[in-house]
Amino acid sequence: SVGRKAFTMSERSPQSAKGFDAFINDERYRSVFYQILVFGLFIWAVFSLIDNTQTNMASRKMASGFDFLKNTAGFAIAWTPLDYKPQDSYLFVYWVGVVNTLLLAGISIVLATVVGFIVGVMRLAQNWLVAQIAAWYVEVLRNTPLLLQIIFWYLGAFANLPRPKQSLELFGIDWLILNNRGLYVPKPEMLELFWMTGVALVVGIILALWLNRRATKKQQETGEYVKTLLPTLLAVFGLPTITFFMTGMPLDWDLPTLKGFNYRGGGSILPAMLAVMVALVVYHSAYAAEMVRAGIMSVNKGQTEAAASLGLKQSFVMRLVIIPQAMRAIVPPMISLWMNVVKNSSLAIAIGFPDLVSVFMQTSLNQSGHAVEIVAMVMAFYMTVSLTISACLNVYNNKIQIQER
Repeated sequence: SVGRKAFTMSERSPQSAKGFDAFINDERYRSVFYQILVFGLFIWAVFSLIDNTQTNMASRKMASGFDFLKNTAGFAIAWTPLDYKPQDSYLFVYWVGVVNTLLLAGISIVLATVVGFIVGVMRLAQNWLVAQIAAWYVEVLRNTPLLLQIIFWYLGAFANLPRPKQSLELFGIDWLILNNRGLYVPKPEMLELFWMTGVALVVGIILALWLNRRATKKQQETGEYVKTLLPTLLAVFGLPTITFFMTGMPLDWDLPTLKGFNYRGGGSILPAMLAVMVALVVYHSAYAAEMVRAGIMSVNKGQTEAAASLGLKQSFVMRLVIIPQAMRAIVPPMISLWMNVVKNSSLAIAIGFPDLVSVFMQTSLNQSGHAVEIVAMVMAFYMTVSLTISACLNVYNNKIQIQER
């Protein structure tokens, strides 16, 4: 019986220890345990930092919390597309800064990408002069600090424009005015039925995308090239135009006119915004050009030769064969470029453009004294925009990558 009892105990002990050994030695359980431990330590560190900050602020009798966002700002903002008044709250000032920053960064991203693609293709041109001009463009702009370029465009270009009474009429048009006060353009005033034109534009874009996708699918299946330029133009521009005229042209224009020492009416863009926009575009387009050049050069030369042997035109070879394959190498670094455009737009504070950093993290912070909350809100904005850009371009990047089977 003693031997039988010892056998039973020896038989049970490995089984009882088996679960613990599996937890300690199994990589899956161990990795989950370490992740939970690290996450717990991170949460503890965050809450400790917040508690320590609140304790120190309370001991120094410093204001804390987000209740200040309801208070009246009491200061004017030089430029914003929103209907802002000094009587509005700090929260509205925050949204003004967000809109101004997104508008500046969005336009700069689009223009920098387009210019970068053009310059990148020019660098690979067979014409020696064209290639050298593109090369000097890239080398000079990439190796010059962005802040210096912003100041140059502001003080060296837009600040030296003529005064309002000697304004420049761009393209000879008397309602497109440029002077040292800014760029003056007509301001649209939408009437009651204009929303139908907007709906027609959305429908036209969806229709154009469907037509192009259908043509691409047919080309991949049969090899037949379907021309979609004219149907796309008719869908995107023709449908909204027809709707606009059928609804009685429900749109008026407020034109800028010279009254006294300045132009009144219409819309205007500050010289500071123009300077920052030009600097962001030319600086980041130089980097985009190198990404495009590297992406095109990553495509095997045999692809070009094979496309030419099939009788494709040179423009078709670049658009249908080279660029789609090059995008797999262009998109990943382009994600960082777009995020850098958004973050570098904060340098606009150097010349007084009212972006988020200027109106909220400078003026609002100096008036309210809520440094921690304001800095946290500004950081959250830039982080959210960067993560959104990264997520959207990663979705596109995953679609264009080669799918292994």
